[in-house]
Amino acid sequence: MTQSTISAQLGSLDLSAAPLALGGNVFGWTADDDASFAVLDAFVAAGGRMVDSADVYSAWVPGNSGGESEATIGRWLARGGRRDDVLVATKVSQHPEYPGLSAANVRAAAEASLQRLGTDHIDLYYAHFDDAETPVAETAAAFSRLVDDGLVREIGISNYSPERIDQWFAAVDAEGLHRPVALQPHYNLVERGFEEAQQGAALRHGLGVLPYYALASGFLTGTYREGVTPDSPRAQGAARYLDVRGRRVLDALDEVAAAHDVPVASAALAWLRAQPTVVAPIASARRTDQLDALLTSMTLELTPGEVDRLTDASA
Repeated sequence: MTQSTISAQLGSLDLSAAPLALGGNVFGWTADDDASFAVLDAFVAAGGRMVDSADVYSAWVPGNSGGESEATIGRWLARGGRRDDVLVATKVSQHPEYPGLSAANVRAAAEASLQRLGTDHIDLYYAHFDDAETPVAETAAAFSRLVDDGLVREIGISNYSPERIDQWFAAVDAEGLHRPVALQPHYNLVERGFEEAQQGAALRHGLGVLPYYALASGFLTGTYREGVTPDSPRAQGAARYLDVRGRRVLDALDEVAAAHDVPVASAALAWLRAQPTVVAPIASARRTDQLDALLTSMTLELTPGEVDRLTDASA
C-alpha cells in the first residue's frame, strides 16, 4: 500500500491536503507563547490542519499542573481568530485532576479542556490511556454522549490493546454508539511493535492511524550521531536508539533523503505515511526552523523501492 491509496478521512475530518498532525506536547514546556505562536502560525500558513494535544501536557514539568499545552493553543486561537483553520485534537485520562475514563471524569475533563482551549468543540477527542478500572462500555458511551451534545466531533483511541479496542467496538455495535475513527499508537521506523497486533485492529475497525513519537524523540531527524549530543530535553530518549540497528536505519534514511534532496526527518515521516492504515504522523517543533522538514514530508512520495529499503533496514 502506498501513500496515495490511504484514506485521509477521519469521519468528518479531512486530512487529505495536510497528512501531518503538529504535536502540541512542546507548547508550554520547551516552547513559550512566542515560540509556540510562531510555530502554529507557520504551520497553518503552510497548509497544516491538525494540532494534537492532551490535557496532561505538560504536567511532568516542575511548576506545571497539566493543561499548559491546551491553554497555549487557546491563547493562540483567541489571538488570531483561526479556529476554523485548524482541527484540534486532545485527550483525556492522565491529567492529575481528571484521572481515568469513568463517565463522569470524561465529561468533566472534556469541559475543562474546552475551557482551556477557548472553544465550543473538540474536533478529535481521544481516550489517552486505557483505564482498567472502568468498563470499556462505560467509556465508549461517555464519549458518544459528548458527540451527541456537540462537544466533540470525532472519537479517537490511544494506547489501547487490540482486545480492548475490540471491546470498545462491541459496545458501539451493541448500544448504537458513535464509532471511533482514529487510533494513536507509538509507531516509527525504530518502534514497530504496532505492526504486530494493533495494526490488525485498525484494519478490522476502519481506524485511521496517527502515530506519536513519529521521529523517535528526535532520533529520526538524523541529528543524533556518534559523538554528537544535541542540546535537547529529549536527547537521552533519542540516544538509546543509536545502536547497530539504529545506525543502519540512519544510513538508509541518508540515502533516501539525499535522493529527494530533503531532510532526513522528511523521509522518516514519509515512510510512516506509506504504511497501511496510517493517515498522518504526529511530530512536534519548538522552533519554526524545525518545522520545514515536517511540512516537506506532507508531499514527499517515496518509491516502493525506497519504502522497502527503509523497512528492511529497520527490521
